Amino acid sequence: MIPLENYPYTDAQIQERIAEYTRKGNPYMDEQQAYRFILNCIDLTTLEGTDNRAVVEALCQRAIDFRDDARNIKSTAAVCVYPPFAAIAKEKLKGTDIHVACVAGAFPAGQSPIEVKLAEVRYALEQGADEIDMVISRGKFLEGNYQEVYDEIKAIREACAGARLKVILETGELKTADNIYKASQLAIAAGADFIKTSTGKIAVNATPESFLVMLDAIKQHYEKTGEMVSIKPAGGISDPDTALNFVSILANVLGDKWMNNGRFRIGASRLANKIFDKIQ
Repeated sequence: MIPLENYPYTDAQIQERIAEYTRKGNPYMDEQQAYRFILNCIDLTTLEGTDNRAVVEALCQRAIDFRDDARNIKSTAAVCVYPPFAAIAKEKLKGTDIHVACVAGAFPAGQSPIEVKLAEVRYALEQGADEIDMVISRGKFLEGNYQEVYDEIKAIREACAGARLKVILETGELKTADNIYKASQLAIAAGADFIKTSTGKIAVNATPESFLVMLDAIKQHYEKTGEMVSIKPAGGISDPDTALNFVSILANVLGDKWMNNGRFRIGASRLANKIFDKIQ
């Protein structure tokens, strides 16, 4: 088992840093550039029990329609759906650069045996998913069973070789900065391409505080190994000003190497139209 480090900042220091980074803003982009960047980083998502072919096809068309070459507006990064809809999304998005992402591995609770999780991941990939968004077993993590959490992530990583793996920590259930930092370290060590804050299915989703802690884990790993891990805040980012603040924190902690949709995503479907309307 990898040794897990404790988080080096207090809650007060977290708040001070968030205030500083949002005050500084984004040193790499003006506001209009940032809006275009944010739209291109969104994973446009539908994860409802009422989802069906028509809903998924309409979501895909919505992602396609954002693109406007004359105004230098790109489409969203991906469309994220449940596994039964991966093939529908893949067909609808054919010929575009929009990825198909699937939540898989007992999303959102993570409460299934690893064999069931792996079967769902493999099914999603067979149906055409380019990216898998899995969620860690929070119950196991909170009882201190870190090795099993690591082993599950690693097994899913191996099952989706060739596809991007986003590992959801569900930070609202981990609660403390130290827990979030340690869960980030576990996910990174097990091979996550992205670490992601939330499922969007509980009361507390992405917050600037949890996002900053995860960025610190990525930075610590990068400084130690030179390996770049990506990040995705998801859930609760529903207005342009909030999105701009998240991007400012990202820019100030990790720098311009992370200012692209291979390194940063936002799970915030309600945000997309609002951002698009801000672009001049």
